[in-house]
Amino acid sequence: MKENNPIIEIFGADVICASCVNAPSSKDTYEWLQAAISRKFPNQSFSIRYIDIEQPLDNERYKQWAERINNDEFFYPLVLINNEVIGEGYIQIQPIFSTLEKLGFSAAE
Repeated sequence: MKENNPIIEIFGADVICASCVNAPSSKDTYEWLQAAISRKFPNQSFSIRYIDIEQPLDNERYKQWAERINNDEFFYPLVLINNEVIGEGYIQIQPIFSTLEKLGFSAAE
């Protein structure tokens, strides 16, 4: 059974994470994931959001995640699906696809 409209959140900053040398920027990761997910799972609904941890945040939950990143608990970009950490730092696509498939997404044939 497909879960309705999973929420994918990418927390990041304009500056590339110091521990993530040669990795794409957080914004590039967001754009890449958006395109890759749409291509792999066409016509399947999801929400994707980019949250800049260096900007003022009104959402308390976003503030808590940003604080955890700033306290070095996580590297950025940090990718969450339905509030579950799927990847951090150098993001790989397969864990994201696997998580979406567990939520009922099916790949295009």
